[in-house]
Amino acid sequence: MTLLILGLLLFLGAHSISIVNAPWRDRMHARLGEAGWKGVYSLVSLAGFVLIIYGYGAARMDPVVLYTPPMGLRHLAMLLLVPVFPRFLSTYLPGRIQRIARHPTLVATKLWALAHLLANGMLADVLLFGGFLAWAVADRISLKRRAPRALPALPAGMANDVIALVGGLALYAAFVFGLHGWLIGVAIIPG
Repeated sequence: MTLLILGLLLFLGAHSISIVNAPWRDRMHARLGEAGWKGVYSLVSLAGFVLIIYGYGAARMDPVVLYTPPMGLRHLAMLLLVPVFPRFLSTYLPGRIQRIARHPTLVATKLWALAHLLANGMLADVLLFGGFLAWAVADRISLKRRAPRALPALPAGMANDVIALVGGLALYAAFVFGLHGWLIGVAIIPG
């Protein structure tokens, strides 16, 4: 559990710098330059991500049950997950989906985390998905007082919406029909 918590602190901590101290982030970006800042940020995030994966896997070997969700919540979770990949892809494919969602990655993260909290009741699940949900809510609130940063993206257009929708739904189907089991070790549809 310690590795999971450390990983969450590193990963979400790196992603929370702009939430808690945007001026410091901007000063460090100016001091290190674009490549230097992205390098440090990426290394800390990657270290956190690896610790999350390893720590979550280890915590699943010795589970602590907090609650047992009813089966119906698993079906609701599957429904909540349908728009996650299209929203995430629309972050970098500007169009109507991105414009309506305003912050599609945060919407996708909140839906992903909430769906997993509905379907899983172990302590490690609550730490992992609850941590991401709390971070996404805090980041969305903080965006109201921060200046937006430009993200690399293609020119806006309706084709981007089609790509985000079709690609996102294809990713969703791939996860449902095997990729989740292969990557995460938990099959959504038992085979």
